[in-house]
Amino acid sequence: MAFTPQQQEFVEGLPKGPDFIDSNQCRCSLQATNVQQSDSSNNLVSEAWRCTSNATSNPYSGVSGKWFITQNLPNVNGTDLAQNESWAGNPPKLDTTYILQGPDNRHNGSLAPLDDSNQNTLSSDDQGCTGSNDSDSSTLWYSQVQTQLKDKAQQLRFTCLQQGSVALAYGNTSQFINNGCPAGFFCQNSSAMVLPQYCPPVTGCQLARLAEQQCPIPMGYFEPIICAQGNYCPRGGKMQIPCPEGHFCPYGTYEPQKCSPGATCPVGSYYNMSFLPLAILIIVDVAIVVILLIWKLRQWLHKRRHSSKPPKGLMRRAGTLIEMTKRNNAAYQSLDDEDHHPMAEARITSLQRSNTGFMAAMESDFVYDDNFVTEDKPSSELQLFVQSLSRCMDTTKFGLSFEFENLQFKPRKADKPILSEVTGRIPYGSFCAVMGGSGAGKSTFVNVLMGKQSHTGGVTKVNGMESKISKYKKIIGYVPQDDIVLPELTVRENILHSARIRLPASWKPSEIESHVDVLLACLQLSHVKDSLVGSPAAPVISGGQRKRVSIGMELAAAPMALFLDEPTSGLDATSASSIMSLLKALSRIGITIVAIIHQPRQEIYESLDEIILLGQGRMLFQGQREEVQTYFEQLGFMFPEHGNPADVIMDIIAGQGHVYKKVGDTSITALIDNWKNTHDAQILRRPASSTTLTHKEMSALRRSIWHRGAFWWGQIYYCFQRAMLQQWRTKASFFFEMGTASLAGFLAGLTENSNHGNIFIGNYFDPYLVLGPATNYESVPQMSLLIGLSVGLIAASPGVKVFGEEKLVYWREAASGHNKFAYYIGKVFSVLPRILLAAFHFNVLFMVLATPIISWQDSFSATLLYFYTIYGLASVVSMLFRREDGPLLAVLAGLIVGFLNGMSPTLSQVFSWHMGWLWQASPGTWLAEAFFTQNITPLGYLYVIENASNQAGYTLNRFSFDMVMLLVLGTAYRVIAFFGLVFINRSKQK
Repeated sequence: MAFTPQQQEFVEGLPKGPDFIDSNQCRCSLQATNVQQSDSSNNLVSEAWRCTSNATSNPYSGVSGKWFITQNLPNVNGTDLAQNESWAGNPPKLDTTYILQGPDNRHNGSLAPLDDSNQNTLSSDDQGCTGSNDSDSSTLWYSQVQTQLKDKAQQLRFTCLQQGSVALAYGNTSQFINNGCPAGFFCQNSSAMVLPQYCPPVTGCQLARLAEQQCPIPMGYFEPIICAQGNYCPRGGKMQIPCPEGHFCPYGTYEPQKCSPGATCPVGSYYNMSFLPLAILIIVDVAIVVILLIWKLRQWLHKRRHSSKPPKGLMRRAGTLIEMTKRNNAAYQSLDDEDHHPMAEARITSLQRSNTGFMAAMESDFVYDDNFVTEDKPSSELQLFVQSLSRCMDTTKFGLSFEFENLQFKPRKADKPILSEVTGRIPYGSFCAVMGGSGAGKSTFVNVLMGKQSHTGGVTKVNGMESKISKYKKIIGYVPQDDIVLPELTVRENILHSARIRLPASWKPSEIESHVDVLLACLQLSHVKDSLVGSPAAPVISGGQRKRVSIGMELAAAPMALFLDEPTSGLDATSASSIMSLLKALSRIGITIVAIIHQPRQEIYESLDEIILLGQGRMLFQGQREEVQTYFEQLGFMFPEHGNPADVIMDIIAGQGHVYKKVGDTSITALIDNWKNTHDAQILRRPASSTTLTHKEMSALRRSIWHRGAFWWGQIYYCFQRAMLQQWRTKASFFFEMGTASLAGFLAGLTENSNHGNIFIGNYFDPYLVLGPATNYESVPQMSLLIGLSVGLIAASPGVKVFGEEKLVYWREAASGHNKFAYYIGKVFSVLPRILLAAFHFNVLFMVLATPIISWQDSFSATLLYFYTIYGLASVVSMLFRREDGPLLAVLAGLIVGFLNGMSPTLSQVFSWHMGWLWQASPGTWLAEAFFTQNITPLGYLYVIENASNQAGYTLNRFSFDMVMLLVLGTAYRVIAFFGLVFINRSKQK
């Protein structure tokens, strides 16, 4: 059904605002415009009076007639005829008459002053219009119009598009006078005389409303309609104007909204798609790639330069050797082949390399005493290192002596002790080996002796004084059996970090680096100092070099005693012999070395000073290495003449002594009893003068312990610096995470793209409720769920790796005295840039495609903090579960908190179950509430958003509180993770 031309003409001619008859019987109507004054003022005119001679024509169509600007500020609100007395407060300004030039829409033309040049554009009747109100004529006009309106309204009252339907008026005249047409609606034909009406929808409109869409046209002459997308309807609802360029107008817009910087918003835009963040993202990514390429190029040039030109030192040494060879060849030519001349042997031996580094201490003429560090001697690598030690300890006696009497250790739930009645003494500056069969208690003994475990009985002394070994943690080094080093760092970087953390805080950075360089030279690692250590699965340096790095990390801290757990395990014979020679050299400069050794070769065995033999947690022998064979021979054991004594001893203490003793008891119990009855008392009666330091030396030792270690804020910086370097070395993981974040943001935005930001439909304000389509309260929580799940998948696995990949490193460093808080905070700070970039990549692509109502800044803030919480949650998971299970469980935890966002079941439902606390403990709820607030609050003028809030259970207008809650939860997760780091596996941190 369509409107008849007569009905349409009447509808269009109805007064839509202040209206009067002037003194020459012209009809003058105030109407909205958007034109420019073409006179000297060049003002923008938003309303003007139009006077035409034909009072019955439609004054709102066309541009003919005289135009007058208003005397006061614009105040057009779509008032109706009953309110036309308001024209008196804003009458025409009669001093200048204008004509409207331009198109008919009143929005692109200009008001030009009327003069002789354009007078002929007006009809003769319009030229007589004065714009001055004739009160009597106006009163008569109002009466006629009201009578016509009543008649016509009665005729049109029952006219709807739906045949046979009856239109129903909304409210009453007083309501319309007070409220007018609601903001966001287009009420073109309604007035106080003809109120807005409701008509039953036709089938197409009904289906559209059920599908959460708007009806494209009104269902009756006087039915309001929501302002169409791409247009805005100024307050009053009398005009529907295309959205201007640079603005966007979604459904129900009453004033254009300015587009974000970088957005492309042509005329008629209804969503805001800003490309500025995308441009910034591209610039950032290109900058990162350029930096990487420059670094790669420099690295390639550095390798090429060094590979094509041998080092100067190597050239000098090669030249010297060539010259010496020439001289020797000349000498050899003068000798008879059958004669033997001692000069030839002297020349040959002169070509042999002398020991360097720590191995210089193995020279036969080496003597270490108080004069070794005097400055009048030529500086060698060994002497420089000893000078560093003496400066660090304020003494030239570097070792610690240990005494233990009736030492015992019994676990809480064990029936019998693992270690019992162990008595002995380890002199300072000695190389002591702890040997025994499997289950003999070697590791327990060493752990108790160095304070990693507290003994449950007996007495321990350090330098002759009874004390807790844990007090000496800072000057005792421990090298675990497995080479626990960071594979992403170079040889020098691993050792340098240990030195920075553990050396006195008073040392300057240059002094620390010099100390490390000397140490590298002594360890014979200078040639591989810039090589990555690598992992056991993908090694870069050899196993022996890796072991030296592990030892160097402890020597960098200038320890006075060094404990090692099977330092030769996993090494070939040559590497094992090299490591043991190194340890022997360290003992010769005064550092006490205690090592657990299993089945040593003969040359390794012969390098030992002291030996402790254990069996079944009891002492079998303790003393100098030269005394071991004699002791067992006195017990009746026979040693093969050319065999390895260590192999025989290991067989005897493992219970296989009957091979070497045909008669008598060879059991371990017999060996325990024999030692206890004959030798424990003798050991304790040995003079202790050689192991007791003077009062001055003890004071220096206490000062050394007190000043060891960088300040905690310095340790935070060093740990942060190391963690950033690790991330740089694992760039592939970083780029993979950024790529995943970009892909997830793209897919999530693509999912929401078809909505073009129209993700909420609520109830219109009464009495326009029946005009609305079906409500849509779920789309915003669904969008939040999509974001939460995406972030959970992106951030959970990398969050686990922050701590889960290097627990062994943390345990080693914590046991050596590193500040646990500093390590944790340094690692947390190091991933913040990564979190920022991942959130930025995700949010940029999501917002470009989804174009929701929420601003880009608010969306990025919420997404960034949600990334922060997921990383924190993943840290908690990494503390509670194994490294292998952590990533999968962290992803599962991220999905769980994402689902607990109040979408389904709603928060209203879960609060009725008295389980709201569980949802409030989930960051997904606060993310959803933040997005809910920022996406529907701007529509509060159009919809009853309180209904949506009550049904969904979210609290509106507390976006800042939601952000604070995400920050609090993310921080709380990190606090929990820190306590887990400190208190889980505490025994491994001692």
